[in-house]
Amino acid sequence: MSRTRLRATAYVLAAFLVATGTVGGDPARAALPPGFTDVVVFSGLTQPTKVAFSPDGRVFVAEKSGIIKVFDSLTDSTPIVFADLRRQVYDYSDLGMVGLALPPGFPTRNPWVYVSYTYDAPIGGTAPRYHDTCPAANRCLASARVSRLVISNGQLVERVLLNDWCQQSNTHSIGDIVFARDGTLLVAGGDGASGNAVDYGQLGNPTNPCGDPPAPVGGVMTPPTAEGGALRAQDVRTPADPTGLSGTLIRVHPTTGRAPGDNPLASSRDPNTRRIVAYGLRNPFRFVLRPGTGEVWLGDVGFRTWEEIDRLPNPLASPVRNYGWPCYEGAGQQPNYRAAGLDLCRTLYAAPPGTVTAPYYAYQHSQAVVPGDGCHVPDGAITALAFYPAAGGYPTRYRRALFFADYERGCIWAMRARANGLPNPAAIDLITANAGGPVDLVVGPGNEVYYVDLTGGTVRRLHFGG
Repeated sequence: MSRTRLRATAYVLAAFLVATGTVGGDPARAALPPGFTDVVVFSGLTQPTKVAFSPDGRVFVAEKSGIIKVFDSLTDSTPIVFADLRRQVYDYSDLGMVGLALPPGFPTRNPWVYVSYTYDAPIGGTAPRYHDTCPAANRCLASARVSRLVISNGQLVERVLLNDWCQQSNTHSIGDIVFARDGTLLVAGGDGASGNAVDYGQLGNPTNPCGDPPAPVGGVMTPPTAEGGALRAQDVRTPADPTGLSGTLIRVHPTTGRAPGDNPLASSRDPNTRRIVAYGLRNPFRFVLRPGTGEVWLGDVGFRTWEEIDRLPNPLASPVRNYGWPCYEGAGQQPNYRAAGLDLCRTLYAAPPGTVTAPYYAYQHSQAVVPGDGCHVPDGAITALAFYPAAGGYPTRYRRALFFADYERGCIWAMRARANGLPNPAAIDLITANAGGPVDLVVGPGNEVYYVDLTGGTVRRLHFGG
């Protein structure tokens, strides 16, 4: 969730800063736009990560540890526990349960609840393997799951759709899950590599723990031929070996986890390749669909310099888009990986223009998103996105705007829409610099923007009173 870490001490410090009103910089610069108030909807949560609103008025909240709580309504203060997956969920550092989605027709026609989480065991292993700890200096081999849950005869039933995303680090695990307009399920996943070092598979104990080419597990990984670590985000380009899902966006059938026949790579012999609709992503923690379109907008958490918002105009279009990580960061070549002299990057640098899709918008860690916004720099971790609808109670300037949040800076902004409906990177408003640790944004009841503050343990609403 954070760019490189989520330590217990950071939770305590951030909670203190939220309580004292000092998160995000100078409180004098943190006033909400005129007419807005920031309202606590639910409090007393333990590291909440995701909120989902049911058509019957219930509100589902996922917690990082693997618990899903359900509130009967927005005024309910005593939730029930819908699911407790703490035995399976690897709740360590940045890892844990991060995705939660309710399918079309929920709950009458389709009673399943969908989740994504880091699994406390390697791919195909049995949890709990590490019991939410890692004695091997953040080099515990894990994986991730996408599952659907239902209560049957008073018991929770979990049906695992996918277990993949080899994970060798304490960050960049599984990301968001979202239902597309056609009812298919979109899932984003991180590269599973080191969050703060150049990683091509030489890290870990043993080295190359995911067994990426050309060496076996424990083998020597050296440039230029190494394909491990962050280079797993380019795995679809190496068809000689089985494809992993790290660093990709996939589109699958919500009851089988298989690739629909109209995916752009559906003719591949590799089942994972068939699922992939975008790749070259570092940590696409959150993504959102632009209303009225099939577009996917991804917040890709950056490495040394840039935070990205990436636009995928059509997940079904060919060729499948490559967003360039780790060979690119922002719009340019990533200097640390370029210096490593890796073949997968060299061939990408030599490819024709347009082979790599540049970010729709990116901001540097050393610069403010909005000059004088009072948000902390130099750092950043884009962790939430939401489009405001074309009609709603917010002022006209925010209709069709893209709201986005940064966990490290504790801030939320709105990128206002152009006349054609696309967000305008030259027209960004600060909404709040006191958002605590925002990790989710969603337009909920009343057409208001709700956000989840992980560090403060709350779900909050940005209310406009006129």
